[in-house]
Amino acid sequence: MANNYKKQLEEFLSLTVKEAASDLHLSAGHPPVLRIAGRLVPLLKKPKLSPEDTRGLAEVLMTQEQLQRFLQEKEVDFSYSFQERARFTEAHKDLCARFRVNVFFQRGEVSCSLRLIPAKIRTIEELNLPSIVHQFARSTQGFVLISGPSSHGKSTTLAALIDEINHTRTDHIITIEDPIEYVFEDDRAIIDQREVYQDTLSFARALRSTFRQDPDVIMVGEMRDPETMATAITAAETGHLVFATLHTNSAAQTMHRIVDSFPSEQQSQIRAQLSGSLLGVISQRLIPRIKGGLIPACEVMLNTPATANLIRENKAHELPLVIETSAEIGMISLNRALANLVKMKEISLENAINYSLNPAELKMLVR
Repeated sequence: MANNYKKQLEEFLSLTVKEAASDLHLSAGHPPVLRIAGRLVPLLKKPKLSPEDTRGLAEVLMTQEQLQRFLQEKEVDFSYSFQERARFTEAHKDLCARFRVNVFFQRGEVSCSLRLIPAKIRTIEELNLPSIVHQFARSTQGFVLISGPSSHGKSTTLAALIDEINHTRTDHIITIEDPIEYVFEDDRAIIDQREVYQDTLSFARALRSTFRQDPDVIMVGEMRDPETMATAITAAETGHLVFATLHTNSAAQTMHRIVDSFPSEQQSQIRAQLSGSLLGVISQRLIPRIKGGLIPACEVMLNTPATANLIRENKAHELPLVIETSAEIGMISLNRALANLVKMKEISLENAINYSLNPAELKMLVR
């Protein structure tokens, strides 16, 4: 029976790659579902999956250790390397893919969500990111935050920045991820990739350990708790270049989220540390393109004396105005990015409005 599930899984993963889907969903009572260009597309020619099917497919995906953790914790994250563990048919032998997998229970049944991680790490230009983003890869010290909703390309932007450093500098780079997504090949840099649970017990513990590992650049896949945030800020203050992600919608929200994670008596100190160590924030959305696919719209905030003062003085709500009026030094507001994409006929006005945090202002910019 396990072999049948393995063949079924190979077929679903092959289809995900061939259809250029971003995600594959396996859930009891539904056929397999792909997410293509942001839309869910059920594979209606495939039969609906039973609870036994989803459990069998999940068990094929997991190692024994992952299965035990799943049964104990009711959900588990891990990466799955298709090429290493699948025996390809002749037709599919050229496929090579990695997936970020989450297996979870829902109503007592097993479901799986698999995110396709492209084999090639694309450059900042290939991702259609603003050219100012290169500035963060050239920095040698400070704190860079990539923010945005889930599934909007934060990990891909991080990978592009790390890989640019890899190809241009002789640095020691340490990444802390859960799970490891993009696999880097050392070029000029040495890159050590650590996976939570496999190589370390937690983000915070791994981050503390980096102080004894002589890094130049540290990448934190996600800042989930105040201890990780505080250690990342300290690492940036003490001479390291630190990249991290947060699930926030703007630069201002990112500052609020970090500061509000701490007790009130620590918040003044955290604001002071942030104002001194921050290099900038990239807040991005992936917008459906008129001609198909997705394109990023990015808000970019640089830490200038004006922005640092607002952060220190607890006036993060005023940051959008500074971003909007600082285009000449490379800052970009989200509305400005959306309006430019509408004018270039890359995205529709309707989609731009849907993703804007201030639709009224956006309409004025487009006019």
